[in-house]
Amino acid sequence: MKQITILIPAYNEEESLHHLYNRLLESTSDLSHYAFEFLFVNDGSQDATMEIIKDLRKKDEKVSYVDLSRNFGKETAMIAGFDYAKGDAVIILDADLQDPPELIPEMVKYWEQGYDDVYAKRRSRRGETIMKKATAGLFYKLLKRMSQVPIQENTGDFRLLDRRCVEAIRQIRETQRYTKGMFSWVGYHKKEILFDRDPRISGETKWNYGKLFDLAIEGVTSFTTAPLRFSSLMGITVSFFAFLYMIWIIFKTIAFGESVAGYPSLMSVILFIGGIQLIVLGIIGEYLGRVFNETKNRPLYFIHEYNEERVMNFNGQKRVSQNNND
Repeated sequence: MKQITILIPAYNEEESLHHLYNRLLESTSDLSHYAFEFLFVNDGSQDATMEIIKDLRKKDEKVSYVDLSRNFGKETAMIAGFDYAKGDAVIILDADLQDPPELIPEMVKYWEQGYDDVYAKRRSRRGETIMKKATAGLFYKLLKRMSQVPIQENTGDFRLLDRRCVEAIRQIRETQRYTKGMFSWVGYHKKEILFDRDPRISGETKWNYGKLFDLAIEGVTSFTTAPLRFSSLMGITVSFFAFLYMIWIIFKTIAFGESVAGYPSLMSVILFIGGIQLIVLGIIGEYLGRVFNETKNRPLYFIHEYNEERVMNFNGQKRVSQNNND
C-alpha cells in the first residue's frame, strides 16, 4: 500500500485545526487503498495549536507532528516536514483551509498517471484585497521575466510532490529559502490544476505586507542576478551622461566663461548620482548579506519534539532522541 503524507505547517492555528482535520478525513475517505499520514509542523505557535495536535494524535494514529524549538518561518517549517515525511508522495496544505483538501483525490489521480509535481494554480483569490492581488500579479510577472527558471504564476505551496521531488528539495539546504522557486528549479514532470482559493476559515493571515515584501526579495535574489546586472547597466548609463555633462561644462566655461552661479544644478547632479550609488550599494548588500548567512552554515532548524520523543540533535540527515536512534 502506497503512503501519502499531507504536510501542514501551522503557526497559531488553533481555531482552524479541527475544521481542517474533519475535511481531511472526508477528502481522503474514498482513497482507502492508500495509507495517509497527517504531518503537522508546529512552527513555534504561542496558542493551543500544539495541544490540539497532540489530542488529535491520541485519537488517530495517522496524525504525526514535528514541534520546532521556536518560530523559524513557513519556508523552514516545510523543509522540516520534508525531512520527517514518510510518504511516497507529499501534499503540502495550509492549515487555514484557503487551499481546499477536496482537491487531494484529483492530485493523487494525476500522480498515479506519472506526474511528479501536481501543483494547484489559483483561478481566483477570494478574501484578498485588490492591492494584494495587484502586487502579487506584478511580482510574478517581474520574477518570470528576470529568472532563468520558469516560475508558475499565481501558484503557492499547495501541491503534491513525488518522493523523488521531495528528496531533491531536501538536498537544498539554503538558509535563505524561496521554496516556490525550488519546486520549479528541481524540474521533473509537472501538472497544473486550477482551483478557486477560499478565504481563511478563521483568524487573521500571518502574512502582512512586510513579510510578503521580504518573501519577494527572497524570490528575486534566490533565483536571479538580474538586479546586479541592472545596477551595473544603470551605473554605466549614469556615468555616460555624467561624462557628457562634464564635457559640456568644460566647453561652456572655455568658450563663454562661467559665473559662480550654478550651485543648484551642481547639487542636483551630485545628489542624483549619490542616490544611484546608494541604490546600487543596497542591491549589492542584499546579495552580500545572503552570502554571509550561507557561509555561517547553521542548521536550518531545531526540533523540540517529534511524536512524543524529545529530539536531542538534528543535523539534516539523522534524528537522535532520548528513546531511539534512527
